[in-house]
Amino acid sequence: MRPDDMIMVSVDDHLVEPPTMFDAHIPASYRDQAPQVVRKDDGSDVWMFNGSEIPNIGLNAVAGRPKEEYGIEPTAFDEMRPGCWDIAERVKDMDAGGILGSMCFPSFPGFSGRLFAAAEDKGLALAVLQAYNDWHVDEWCGAAPGRFIPMGLPILWDADLAAAEVRRLAAKGVHSVTFTENPATLGYPSFHSDHWDPLWKALVDEDVVLSIHLGSSGRLAFTAPDAPMDVLITLQPMNICSAAADLIWSRVIKEFPGIRIALSEGGTGWIPYFLDRLDRTYDMHHLWTGQDFGGRLPSEVFRDHFLTCFISDPIGIELRHKIGIDNIAWELDYPHSDSSWPHAPEELAEVAVDVPDDELAKISHENALRWYSYDPFAHMPKEQATVGALRARAVGHDISIRSFDKGRFEHTGQGVDLATITSRATA
Repeated sequence: MRPDDMIMVSVDDHLVEPPTMFDAHIPASYRDQAPQVVRKDDGSDVWMFNGSEIPNIGLNAVAGRPKEEYGIEPTAFDEMRPGCWDIAERVKDMDAGGILGSMCFPSFPGFSGRLFAAAEDKGLALAVLQAYNDWHVDEWCGAAPGRFIPMGLPILWDADLAAAEVRRLAAKGVHSVTFTENPATLGYPSFHSDHWDPLWKALVDEDVVLSIHLGSSGRLAFTAPDAPMDVLITLQPMNICSAAADLIWSRVIKEFPGIRIALSEGGTGWIPYFLDRLDRTYDMHHLWTGQDFGGRLPSEVFRDHFLTCFISDPIGIELRHKIGIDNIAWELDYPHSDSSWPHAPEELAEVAVDVPDDELAKISHENALRWYSYDPFAHMPKEQATVGALRARAVGHDISIRSFDKGRFEHTGQGVDLATITSRATA
């Protein structure tokens, strides 16, 4: 399929929260304690909340920067591409990249809201978490109807409150809630306890997907304290693999058969081996471990309950039928360092060059629409939602690579304008 003809929905992007996000949503009684952005003496912007300082880490917001400037140093808002935190600019960047829809995970609260959950004052924790969710749904997603898949943060410290928040968000049209890949590492009961049953029931009742992002437990796989950063980045999918194993063998799926779980930013190439390993483990050991899937194999159960996603994964594409063609979605990961924005359509077309159009449509957008009850075509005709049509709307929008220097972005000469991308796509 030509890149211009594709429709692309990303199930894993990120946003950098703007400084004003709590202004309209935090109760007056907690306004003075709400998170706020502070400019430090070194010029970096940090969030302050509950005595903690949370920097905007560089790798979270490198869209539009040359790769040699990637890093993990704290950054300021004026060092970022505005599309990282400004919703109007984000939509322009989506158009220029040919992206119809996006689901955006948080930044400073942690992917599962663990920063808020750590507050000793649980009234404050609840107030800021619900304020965050309302901002995300009403302002971020609400500013561009049909362009975003809304997603809520969970209440980690109380399973009954977590269930109530799922139901409150579902009434606002939300069909995705984040969660930690390993609640035990945060000091909460594991997936294997019955502690979370009210939450699982609410997810099933309200048709809400549990979206588990790697790193959401605050702990990533690492081999040694002095290992280079490349080790951590390489091993990131292993956290998602661990979460999938926990959930497959847990009581959750057996007792809540309607639950659906998305594994975010974990890639797909590892899944065929993982499924083979599940089935081998079951065959060799279930008679003494007591596992029972009602006559089914765990690999079949996985395909009924899990959505996976990839950025650029040639091995996963090649083995897509061993994963399950209905279980694969695509992600852009904007504005993180793994993202291929604004060239993602060309990258996906190259990786999927031998994939039939109907299968590529499932991967690029149809599976996302089905899993997340997302209907962008209620707001935009399908013929206007293609990569080519969206890019045509963005002509003149600057997508060139820029280097940050002395308090401002400057061109590096590495930029590629929209006309060049379009000409390549139609060549």
